Amino acid sequence: MTDELTKPLTGRKRRREARRSLPIARVLFGILALLAIGFAARVLMVDDPDGGRPSQEVAIVTTRNANEVANAVANGPVTITADPQQYPANGSMTAITTGAGGASSVTGLPDIFGALPDLSEETADGPIPRISATGLTPFAAYSNPAAEALASGKPMIAIVVTGLGINEQGSLNAIDTLPTAMTMGFAPYGKALSSTVAAARTSGHEVLLEVPLEPFDYPQNDPGPQTLLTGEPARANLDKLFWLMSRFGGYVGLINNMGARFTASAADFSPMMEELGARGLGYIDDGSSNRSLAPQLAQGNHVPFSRADVMIDSNPARTSILAALASLEAKAMENGRAIGIVSALPISITTIEEWSRDLESRGILLVPASALMK
Repeated sequence: MTDELTKPLTGRKRRREARRSLPIARVLFGILALLAIGFAARVLMVDDPDGGRPSQEVAIVTTRNANEVANAVANGPVTITADPQQYPANGSMTAITTGAGGASSVTGLPDIFGALPDLSEETADGPIPRISATGLTPFAAYSNPAAEALASGKPMIAIVVTGLGINEQGSLNAIDTLPTAMTMGFAPYGKALSSTVAAARTSGHEVLLEVPLEPFDYPQNDPGPQTLLTGEPARANLDKLFWLMSRFGGYVGLINNMGARFTASAADFSPMMEELGARGLGYIDDGSSNRSLAPQLAQGNHVPFSRADVMIDSNPARTSILAALASLEAKAMENGRAIGIVSALPISITTIEEWSRDLESRGILLVPASALMK
């Protein structure tokens, strides 16, 4: 048997082996390299940003006058005639000082719509009230004057309307309906507090901030977010207080929302009352708890204070409200002064508005709450 490894290659086998040894891969790589070099040379040497695409320049000319007002303004002065019903010819415009803006002020509107800059301290939550460098307190700055009523010697009644700010339309109705001498208490949770508080103050109403305090049956009965609680560190409650105080500006003081447990705890209530005294704010106790330490703590911290005498609409029916108002009048005649608390329910607003019409004819004056705060 012949050894295949020692046999010489035939002619066909030689040709087959020659084809296998041709460098095909190198030839293809060289062709691709030449194409790449040629493309790069064209990019570098030919200035054609359109990449060889056909293009045509066309001049755009039009005689259409698309915007006559804009062309008139561009070519010369223009006279614009105002609506005579909106701006009568014999009317006038008065320049006003605008606010600085912020959480407690409305940019572009007078400072009366929010906190006065000298009476504001910036915090992480927004501006909160403080005593000015000249000693002016927010209580004095934002109180409605009542010197004439105080000097008259007549019995006086103050009514605080609470729960405003959450229902925007209901709040605006109460503000527009009730006499300006009535004080408005705003909850700190409304989405439109800036506009509702602004409406109250421009209408002449004095404003209070409602602060949620812990009741005995908390949390089953919850006054709302950021409620000040007993047993918590004083710093934690003050942080909540600052958040509440930054919701809007221009208020003379605070009034409690619930809080029978909190106001009975000197350890928890004292830091809050100390803060009010240091910031020149007043405090009204709604009178719902006989265990409240508010009178003693207010006196010890020089906080302008008063306690409500009657909860007017604890029974929200017209006859019950009128009976409560009669009791309020009797207290005013007996003590020379009385404070009533009423919610912003439509039946309550309508009833006390009708009651207030002839109050002065009965020898009693309606005054803002600050007038009856010591």
